[in-house]
Amino acid sequence: MKYAFNTWVYSSFPCWVPSYSIDETIKRLSKIGYDGIEIGCAAPHAWPYYLDENRRKEIKELLDKEGIAASSLLPAPGGGPGANPASSIKEEREWTVQHYKDVVDLAVDLGASTVLYVAGWRMFGVSQEDAWKYSLDSLIQIGEHAKEKGVTICVEPTSSDSNLIETADDALLLMEQSGLPNVKVMFDTFHVLYRNEVPSDYIYTMGEHLKHIHLSDYDRLAPGQGGMDFYPVIQALKDIGYDGYVTMEVGFNARSAHPDSIAKAALDHLKAIENELE
Repeated sequence: MKYAFNTWVYSSFPCWVPSYSIDETIKRLSKIGYDGIEIGCAAPHAWPYYLDENRRKEIKELLDKEGIAASSLLPAPGGGPGANPASSIKEEREWTVQHYKDVVDLAVDLGASTVLYVAGWRMFGVSQEDAWKYSLDSLIQIGEHAKEKGVTICVEPTSSDSNLIETADDALLLMEQSGLPNVKVMFDTFHVLYRNEVPSDYIYTMGEHLKHIHLSDYDRLAPGQGGMDFYPVIQALKDIGYDGYVTMEVGFNARSAHPDSIAKAALDHLKAIENELE
């Protein structure tokens, strides 16, 4: 397995503290032993409009020096610009599409081949059909740009935060309707647990289309600290021949988080399971 760690808990999104620079975060995760780093596209780490060509080169050189790959990039939903691809506001959708394209370009500069797609949320007064159409149209525009750049877009069901793409089947349907070969799917165990469903079932359902995964225990705790059994998840990933990154997205829901401790605990727990299953 290749293990990666999402940078939210090291940044100021969505909680303001603790907060570290992207350079410091790269060094810490490399030292802990991660193969990859999933970079959250918000300040202070990777807001595309704050990173000129030279700064992007510096980050890529640091990644190479530390022996850790940029595994994926995750745009930040919500906030001032909205970044809702399913918004009823045309101007917001247009900004969001361009933002995702800019994140795709940043991914290329940093050596990442995957960008995650949060499909948005349906606003009050907007029909499910219209919100779905808005998101699909946005996805197609983003996906076509990403295809030209050699980047895969992964649709994520986000049931605990949204009301549009909530299940494995929702994500697969949106992927299929895009008609693009570089649009695939992913999921986060946190959202599956929110629905009281079985995370390993999502792996078998998504099968060959599963190109990315977020692991989190209950309440965004590190795997092994919240009571979820991760053995079936690791086994299912092995069963389908999953070759992407196993990415932790944990700990960022409170300022009381200790990022290094969380990152190490998550990695130790999953590697121990993997070793037992070999």
